[in-house]
Amino acid sequence: MAVFTPVSLDEIGTLLDDFALPKASAIEEVAAGTENSTFFVTLESPAPNGEETLVLTLFEQGEAEDLPFVIALLDRLDAQGLPVPGPLHDPQGEALHTLKGRPALLFPRLPGEHPNTPALDFCQQAADYLARQHQATADFADKDFPYPRPNARDLNWLEQTHEQVLPFLSMGLKDMMQGEITRYREVFDRIGPLPQAALHGDLFRDNTLFRSLPSGRRLTGVIDFYNGCVGERLFDLAILINDWCVEDDGQLDQKRYDTMLAAYQAICPFSPAEREAWPWMLRMTALRYWLSRLLVVHVEPQAHQRIAKDPEVYRRILHHHIRHFGY
Repeated sequence: MAVFTPVSLDEIGTLLDDFALPKASAIEEVAAGTENSTFFVTLESPAPNGEETLVLTLFEQGEAEDLPFVIALLDRLDAQGLPVPGPLHDPQGEALHTLKGRPALLFPRLPGEHPNTPALDFCQQAADYLARQHQATADFADKDFPYPRPNARDLNWLEQTHEQVLPFLSMGLKDMMQGEITRYREVFDRIGPLPQAALHGDLFRDNTLFRSLPSGRRLTGVIDFYNGCVGERLFDLAILINDWCVEDDGQLDQKRYDTMLAAYQAICPFSPAEREAWPWMLRMTALRYWLSRLLVVHVEPQAHQRIAKDPEVYRRILHHHIRHFGY
C-alpha cells in the first residue's frame, strides 16, 4: 500500500472549497506510488477547466521548501504546451496547500498508460519531450532564479556517499566503483562546464503515459517531477537512455539508442564538450542508480517505505558501458 495518510471525502471537500472547485463524489487511493500519498478524486461536476477527475498528492517525505521549484517547473512546461500535469492554482494564484498536516497539490489526471515495451516511436517521443523540456528551462540554471534546486545526486554525491556501500561489495566490485568515480572526476574536471537546464531527474518508462489516438500512438503525459532539479542536460538524457534503451543483460539496444539520440539532438544538439562527456555520463548515471539501490538494500532500508529495487540491474548496465565505450 502506497497511501500513508488516509483522506476522507469531508477532508478533501475542505481543500476543494479552497480552490473553488465542485464537491467530490469519490476518492480512490492510488497504490502505484512509492514515497507520497496519492489519490484520484472524482468531482460531482466538471471543474471550470473541464476536468472531472483530479489527482491529489500529499507529500510524506522530502522538504516542503523544494516544492516551489517543482511547481515553477510544471507551470513553465504546462505553459509551453508540453504534456505535463500543470498544478491547479486557487483563486489567489497559490498551488501549494496543506491537508492533514502534509503539503498538498492538486493536478489534472492525464490520460494514457505506461508503456510495457519501449517501441521506437515511444523512444522518439520521449527523447523529443526531454529536449523540449531542456530547451524551455535553460534559464532555471541562472544564478538569480528564485527557486534554486541543484542536483542532489551528482558526482559530488557519488564521491561523498559511495564509501558507505563498499563493505558490502566484493573486492572486484569495490575496485570498479572506486576506479570509476576517480575517472569521472578526472574527465569532468578536464572537460569543464556543460550546458544546464531544469531536469526531470527520473524519466523512466513508468513516469510516462501513452495513448492510442486516430493520429497514432502519442505521449500524453510525463509525471513524477519530484526529483526535478537543475543540472547538466546530459545527466537527464543518460538516465533516459539507461532505462529505455537497455536489455535485461545490460547491453544497449542500438536502434532504440540511435533513435533517442537523434530525436534529442534534433532539438538540443550536443556541444563539443557534451560529445566528449557523453559516454562518461552514461556510465556515471548507471553508477548513480547502482549506488542508490545499494544504499536502500544495505545501509538505510528502514528509511524507505518501499520495496527495494535490484542493484544488479545497474551494475550490469555499468559493466556493459565500460566494455562498450572503454577507457
